[in-house]
Amino acid sequence: MKKRMILTLTGVAVFVAVIGFVKMRQVQAGIAQNASFQMPPEAVTTVRASEERWPSSVAAIGTVEAVHGVTVAADLPGLVSRIQFDSGKKVRAGDVLVRLDTRQEQAQRAAAEAQRSLSTVNFERMKGLREKGITSQAEYDKAAAEHKQAVAQTGESQASIGRKTIRAPFSGVLGIRQVNLGQYLKPGDPIVPLQSLDPIYVNFDVPQQQVADLRIGADVRVTAEGIEGSAATGKITAVNSVVDEDTRNIQAQATLANPEEKLRPGMFVQAEVVLGASNPVVALPTSAINYAPYGNSVFIVGDMKGKDGKPYLGVRQQFVKLGGSRGDQVAVVSGVKPGEEVVTSGVFKLRSGAAVVVNNKVQPSNNPAPKPEDS
Repeated sequence: MKKRMILTLTGVAVFVAVIGFVKMRQVQAGIAQNASFQMPPEAVTTVRASEERWPSSVAAIGTVEAVHGVTVAADLPGLVSRIQFDSGKKVRAGDVLVRLDTRQEQAQRAAAEAQRSLSTVNFERMKGLREKGITSQAEYDKAAAEHKQAVAQTGESQASIGRKTIRAPFSGVLGIRQVNLGQYLKPGDPIVPLQSLDPIYVNFDVPQQQVADLRIGADVRVTAEGIEGSAATGKITAVNSVVDEDTRNIQAQATLANPEEKLRPGMFVQAEVVLGASNPVVALPTSAINYAPYGNSVFIVGDMKGKDGKPYLGVRQQFVKLGGSRGDQVAVVSGVKPGEEVVTSGVFKLRSGAAVVVNNKVQPSNNPAPKPEDS
């Protein structure tokens, strides 16, 4: 019985050892096969990196604002008796826009002028009597005060009539009329917008890190998307003295000539501030950049060796420092050397060491000044 037990245990041990050996060989074969496995190459497009000189600049989003812009409003209450402008027309400073009814003021002015005439006669008479010593100084002073009061009342009536004749405060372009003939206007009621369009302001914000680079007189290029011929060049005329606490940006203001009046107040524009001399950069299509929170990178194509020692065409990931952008291009300040072959499309499916096959029959857009057909 004891011998049979020993033989059984020995047989089981031999069986387990044989099974374990077979499984080990299978695992080793799988590991070896996996180690020698090469993913099929990914199709990509590439571009040969070259050095260019870009002017040092800052891109910003701006808003157009009139140098002079108001909504002309009523100063005194009254009925609109005459409208002397057309919506959308140009006017000069001092042109009459609206006349309010002034019949009451005209009557008051006539009464004031009559009172002024009487007070003038009385004052001249009293002045002669005073010189002869016939009247007292008190009576003379009273006549002089009444004369001045009458003159002031006449001026007040004339001023009221003038304030009911509403004029353009400066030259510019009118907006859409907001009053009608016979309408009663209260003080402050709007009549028509008036904007001075040439020259014009563009306000834009830049990060606080670039405050030191902004200077009065720096060139600013402005374009309004979708408006042909809207590109204009001006200069920075003011920089705000306070940095916005919420955005940590500082506002700058540029003044531009706008002879064709294509830029209108309230427009969204793209502004580019030229900071100084040009800098050497490597310009790549924006599609070549792999943007990530931990750092931006590109994939550079080169000859590599696989685990089996065989050469293949692969990529390596290279972290880069980016500068400004221009059209479809972005400036790479460091990380890419001129002459290196950089992947321009398909970067989202790559990893460092991945095999690739280059097919440059269709290239991504790489235009520094694109003009979309549908714009």
